[in-house]
Amino acid sequence: MTDTTSDTGADILDGIDLGPAHLSDLDRKIVAAFPGLVVRKDLTKGLKQNAVVPTYVLEYLLGQHCATDDPEVLASGLDSVRRILSRHYVHRNQAELVKSTIKEKGHHKVIDKLTVELNERGGFYETEFTNLGLKRVPVSDDFVRRYPKLLVGGIWCIADMAYEIADGPSRSPWQIEGLKPIQVAGINYDDFVAARWQFTTDEWMDVLMQSMGFDPAFFTRRAKLLTLILLVPFCERNYNLLELGPKGTGKSHIYAEFSPHGMLISGSEVTAPKLFVSNASGKIGLVGYWDCICFDEFAGKDKKVDKTLVDIMKNYMANRTFSRGIEQLTAEASMVFMGNTKKSVAYMLKHSHFFEPLPDKYIDSAFLDRIHAYNPGWEVAPIRNEQFSSGYGFVVDYIAEVLKHLRTEDFTDAYKPYFEITSEVTVRDQTGFEKTFSGLMKILHPHGKATQAEVEELLHFAMETRRRVREHLLRIDDTFKRNDFEYTPVNGGDPVTVLTPEEIQYPVFAAPPSAAIITERAEHEEPTRNQPTSAPTETAPPALVPEHFVVPENAKGWSFRRLFGKYLEGAHQITVRDPYIRIFHQARNMMELLQMVHEMVPEGDEVAVHLVTQSDRETCERQEVMLKQIEDTFAGSRVAFTWELDHSTNFHARSILCDTGWKVSLDRGLDVFQRFDGGPFAIESGLQEARLMRGVEVHVVRV
Repeated sequence: MTDTTSDTGADILDGIDLGPAHLSDLDRKIVAAFPGLVVRKDLTKGLKQNAVVPTYVLEYLLGQHCATDDPEVLASGLDSVRRILSRHYVHRNQAELVKSTIKEKGHHKVIDKLTVELNERGGFYETEFTNLGLKRVPVSDDFVRRYPKLLVGGIWCIADMAYEIADGPSRSPWQIEGLKPIQVAGINYDDFVAARWQFTTDEWMDVLMQSMGFDPAFFTRRAKLLTLILLVPFCERNYNLLELGPKGTGKSHIYAEFSPHGMLISGSEVTAPKLFVSNASGKIGLVGYWDCICFDEFAGKDKKVDKTLVDIMKNYMANRTFSRGIEQLTAEASMVFMGNTKKSVAYMLKHSHFFEPLPDKYIDSAFLDRIHAYNPGWEVAPIRNEQFSSGYGFVVDYIAEVLKHLRTEDFTDAYKPYFEITSEVTVRDQTGFEKTFSGLMKILHPHGKATQAEVEELLHFAMETRRRVREHLLRIDDTFKRNDFEYTPVNGGDPVTVLTPEEIQYPVFAAPPSAAIITERAEHEEPTRNQPTSAPTETAPPALVPEHFVVPENAKGWSFRRLFGKYLEGAHQITVRDPYIRIFHQARNMMELLQMVHEMVPEGDEVAVHLVTQSDRETCERQEVMLKQIEDTFAGSRVAFTWELDHSTNFHARSILCDTGWKVSLDRGLDVFQRFDGGPFAIESGLQEARLMRGVEVHVVRV
């Protein structure tokens, strides 16, 4: 067959730096610890532009030829993979050319997705090739017995095809002489665990993030946990995960690309026979063959839902069983539900609940109570091109096999040597957060060893994701009992009440816990605009008091005004001490602070704002230009802005000091927002409340 993509392949080689300088310290460590089992993730991205196949298919080939850091071997291997794809991957628009190649040569290997059905009258199996367009091609019973997933959803394979003129009109001239699914032959789990010991927990999180295709440098620690929880359904049997969030966050990417053991389907395309069992034929559905089934685009009020399917799913999600007539069957497939939200978190808290985007028939308390974890997709920023990794990560098929092996492990009780659950929780609540905790332990600590702090981090996160389910079940079904989520260290210490970030962020809208104080911040929370008040508008505002609070990572709804604005009111002199007002987004933060102060000052008055900051060789020139521009911008306005550079070596503390006697200390200074990149029309560019927070501690005192 003609090599029709050689020029494009050459462009891929020319456009990627294959030299050793490309490797980071972590990359070198990965390559040394897992020789032959890792691959450069940017190679996958480059090849994927020319072949619409799942990531695990490409990385299977890259793992065979490019699992090295040697530049010459890497270049040669990449060229080999390119040629294999060029000669054997079937593009839909070249299907007839491929058929001709098979006929003329007599034999030819093709890479395609194959689906098998039983010809009930003839008593034999027939294959359909997705891209090649062939149907009813006979396939050996032996292949079907060895690879039963051919019968359910189909799998990507390398098929050795032959053509021979049939001796009868009912026979197919096409023959499958060899068939091999694209997947690794096996893994040595003991070697995997031994190599894991060579990495710290932080390094291992980054290894997994790179293996998923993401650059960990763009993710906070919490954002990494919000991403890694998506792997739990692959390593935990019968695990039920729900994630709703905005578009473009890559929610379904993992289930479409990451593992040959996962199936991604549209939420509106599934039926009870397809998912569970056909009573007519007795054929077992998807749950009998796949480790994880993801329902994409699950939200939407206009979707048609079969109530019978919901009832069957409720029973399966609770006890792993489903019926075919009077016969009870079991399966171990986990279920993931992914969908988009159109309402803000605050709106849903104030007016409805977090299940509101789902089809009405799924807003069933018995169904929703089977959800083990609700992952807050609104905390995940839309994926940008630069967030994809160019470093080394596991060949995804290898890590997929590791996760499949981990389904046989159980780390449910791994927190009990350190913590006990000291609040009353239901069996489903405890099952929910224990399965999430177990899955995260398998992913991050497959050797079963973790420090008390590491165990607490995962337990707290797991309880939070289940609490989100419980709190919003209470909003749709008042027969559910309210209870706290609390754990206590077994070696002594104060109990910890687990709250979700949105409960802390919006205490006015969130239903109060039965036995927990949200935060000191809640006592001083300003009333919302729509909140009724019995006091007349002339009543003086409540007196300001010192306060200390922490805004969690990935929170939204915060601004300079909400963080500390009320303490700046009435000041005539404000001094900002922040050593890091050096680059563009930091200067923008300063500009936005001055805009807020300008809005507070009555017409005819003036406030002097003085910035004390620092510089370095790389940024000094651009920094001075930006600060001078800001100074010029506010000349003649209600804000007189001045600035100076402090060259002392012990300048670390960041604060805002007002001549009214209030001092606001911020551990991050003004740099409290995460990076955003949505162009000039992005809401984040003009509205601080729409940005994700980096996580900040605020301490306000009188001086």
